[in-house]
Amino acid sequence: MLVLLLLHLLAGLLAPVLVRWWGRQAFLALALVPAAGFGWVVTRLGPVLAGEEQRETVAWIPVLDLDVALRLDALALAFAALVTGVGALVLVYCARYFSPGEEGTGRFAGCLTAFAGSMLGLVLADDMLLLYVFWELTTVFSFLLIGGSGRRLAARRAASQALILTTAGGLAMLVGLILVGQASGSYRLSEVVADPGSGTAMTVGAALVLAGAVTKSALVPFHFWLPAAMEAPTPVSAYLHAAAMVKAGVYLVARLAPGLADVPGWRPVVLGLGVATMLVGGYRALRQKDLKLLLAFGTVSQLGFLLTLVGAGSAELAAAGLTMTLAHGLFKSTLFLTVGVVDHATGTRDLRRLSGLGRRLPVLAAVGTAAAASMAGLPPLLGFVGKEAAFTALLDGGLPDRTAAVVVLVGLVTGSVLTAAYTARFVWGAFARKPGVPGTALEHPPEALFLAAPAVLALAGLVLGPASPLLDPLVTAYAETLPLYAPEAEHLALWHGWQPALALSALTVLGGAALFAVRGPVQRLQGRVAVGASADEGYWNVVQGVDRLSVLVTGTTQRGSLPAYLGTILAVVLALPGTLLLTQAPWPGEWRAWDTPVQAVVGVVVVTAAALTLRIRQRLSAVLVVGVTGYGIAVVFALQGAPDLALTQFLVETLTLVVFVLVLRKLPKDITERHRPRERAVRGVIAVSVGAFMGAVGAVALAVRTATPVSAGWPGPAYDFGGGKNVVNVTLVDIRAWDTIGEVSLLVVAATGVASLVFLRGRTGGVDRVTRAQLSRSGESGRRAPRDRWLAATATLDPARRSVVLEVVTRLLFHTITVFSLYLLFSGHNEPGGGFAGGLVAGLALVLRYLAGGRYELGEAAPVAPGLLLGSGLLVAGVSGVAGLLLGGGVLQTAVVETTLPVLGDVKLVTSLFFDCGVYLIVVGLVLDVLRSLGAELDRQEDQEDPIELSPGEVVLR
Repeated sequence: MLVLLLLHLLAGLLAPVLVRWWGRQAFLALALVPAAGFGWVVTRLGPVLAGEEQRETVAWIPVLDLDVALRLDALALAFAALVTGVGALVLVYCARYFSPGEEGTGRFAGCLTAFAGSMLGLVLADDMLLLYVFWELTTVFSFLLIGGSGRRLAARRAASQALILTTAGGLAMLVGLILVGQASGSYRLSEVVADPGSGTAMTVGAALVLAGAVTKSALVPFHFWLPAAMEAPTPVSAYLHAAAMVKAGVYLVARLAPGLADVPGWRPVVLGLGVATMLVGGYRALRQKDLKLLLAFGTVSQLGFLLTLVGAGSAELAAAGLTMTLAHGLFKSTLFLTVGVVDHATGTRDLRRLSGLGRRLPVLAAVGTAAAASMAGLPPLLGFVGKEAAFTALLDGGLPDRTAAVVVLVGLVTGSVLTAAYTARFVWGAFARKPGVPGTALEHPPEALFLAAPAVLALAGLVLGPASPLLDPLVTAYAETLPLYAPEAEHLALWHGWQPALALSALTVLGGAALFAVRGPVQRLQGRVAVGASADEGYWNVVQGVDRLSVLVTGTTQRGSLPAYLGTILAVVLALPGTLLLTQAPWPGEWRAWDTPVQAVVGVVVVTAAALTLRIRQRLSAVLVVGVTGYGIAVVFALQGAPDLALTQFLVETLTLVVFVLVLRKLPKDITERHRPRERAVRGVIAVSVGAFMGAVGAVALAVRTATPVSAGWPGPAYDFGGGKNVVNVTLVDIRAWDTIGEVSLLVVAATGVASLVFLRGRTGGVDRVTRAQLSRSGESGRRAPRDRWLAATATLDPARRSVVLEVVTRLLFHTITVFSLYLLFSGHNEPGGGFAGGLVAGLALVLRYLAGGRYELGEAAPVAPGLLLGSGLLVAGVSGVAGLLLGGGVLQTAVVETTLPVLGDVKLVTSLFFDCGVYLIVVGLVLDVLRSLGAELDRQEDQEDPIELSPGEVVLR
């Protein structure tokens, strides 16, 4: 099972490449993956019917007791067969649905294949949290498939609507799953169903789980997102919205019903919403003029029918529900694919414009009519068998409450009458010749392969009707997990003799035919009694209301004053945690002002610098004085025996000062804002109080420690297992490497965000390199700098901005600093340093080149795009984690390789060095990105505003 899921993942990743190579024929290759899944599922039918369950468990997060637990039983097998079988045929259909070379086909193929794998994982998952992961994956991929390329507004709105509703329901379901898991004592679905537990937590949890199922399966009042999603291509509608995604809610209810059906509130919600949805969907389907929308509202109606059957909690209705689920997946996907062929062949789906298509496309008409007959419940198709089984179960007392059974039966019969009516409307609208409407011309006659998928699905529905006794063991295997309320279980068969259920089936067909016969008066009546409000309008009104509320709240609270925001945050900190600190915190019994007098001196310097900052009126001077506080903290780190922290603090503080200086170029020189004495007093009180609070927090944190610090036992393992004497570096690249991966990823995101705020047309600007024209104006014919110029790009600078001393110093120190950065990188595993510190040193070398020679000099020093360094560094850091896995360890675990090389002798290499190299590249890329965005790009914008004319016909930018 896990192999099948991995195959879907691999196929989804390769799909864009395959489409680029083979065009739309790649869909045929991709169809082999779900087809293989279907073949495997069929081979497991015998063991499952014999009572054997296929189980696979792989440890995922052992600390949380979270495993990739998969299980194949009768219910999972039925849904897996539907997901894989229909999925394979839909992919075959796509090979002719899309035009050769159509834009976005590769992306669509990847998303659809990945969705099929996610849906397969959902029905196989035995862990509730794993099920939730696959549940949300189907939500994400459905959003991508519905939205398409994102160019059409209607598709974007439909995709966002589906995403918001199903994600909200999914979050509610997640809370419900946690409550159910805690109440039952297990997160295994099989164990929860076997022993669900009871109590308020179970009741609330079951209700929240139903909320997720209701939104996913588009039940009232959340039914409107499904018709809106018909903006998606037809294969999406046929698979996601007929056979797969919307079946997720049906599956979840069917899976949990054996254990939770008796939980208070379960049956009223399932039965009430199910019947209401069947009636609303059927009524709305009678009004539609677009064939696809007609089927969409019909799908809503059928989903209500299915939820009613599988959620009732009785063996008889469960058997009928599983049969109808299989039938619905077959006939509804067939009908959607049929509409796709009609639309492709004629260019329209408007049933008012279609006429005589049955004679022009007889094979398609036969396929569509057969599927429609199954939907209407006509014999000998599988839809008839499932519907008659449902009527029989309710007539025989398939619910513990007899009154509820009667009400549900009346609702289902009425809904079935509407189903037969809109089925007749579909067949008439798609294939019949209409008086006064000219025959529809075929713009693109369908190929045989285009008709293959709907033909196979329709044939399956036709064959499985008479062969329904073959399905009976599978259906019974699931139904036996629920209580039997009828006197005896009814087995699946096409003919049970003359009985009341057969009369009800005939009544629904005749009633539907009569309703279709008077369709004109019915439509006029629907127009007169139409309700002005709708669930869809209500949704958008709620969205707009939330938008207006957010604007109101933002306008009230966000006044644009950074001091006000910061003051409010700090005041809350003092009011809540500060109060708890004063009243309940255990204060230390002994206070020590310092360990050495030097610490006191450093403290005085830091406090003095902070106080001077309040009096300085020039921005640059204030920044420099603030930097003194950072350097003072670095000195404290050094005094306390933390050279790595001290080195990093010095480097970060220096780079921060550079960034401040770059930003301050766009601000006035002096701080002109003046505050009233009362404002200054309030701010002073808050600042001093927060400083005292943080000092007290540090003291209390040190005082309350009773256990031995976990880091006390790290030096030995750091060398024995991590291969390094620098415990800090080993911690970053091995012990807590996953944290470091997250932090460097955040650095990449931050760099991207800074660049996006500065660059106007793209993520990054071009690399500015000095040109021959700029060099030739100084009489130089080549790219080598003349003897009176120490740097290559100083020809581009205004002479007033040049500093010969800075140029000489830069020329002499740049390479030394760069080599020192590499030394820190390679020695950091045993000595102070590492990839982060080395990258900062290399970044400061680039800062020096930029300050000395401007943006062109920066281009000469680093002629590479920052994004390339950032991406390469993240890739190197991530891929290096595989090294430990290949050498017998875990992901991101350091592996030590010792060997003897010529000349070098004995060499000890740790794989975490490559991880550090990735960090080094990321930090250098970050610094370069900051210099390009806040430095070079701003220089370019200023130069474009104020060019300098140096000679006739030549312009050099500052």
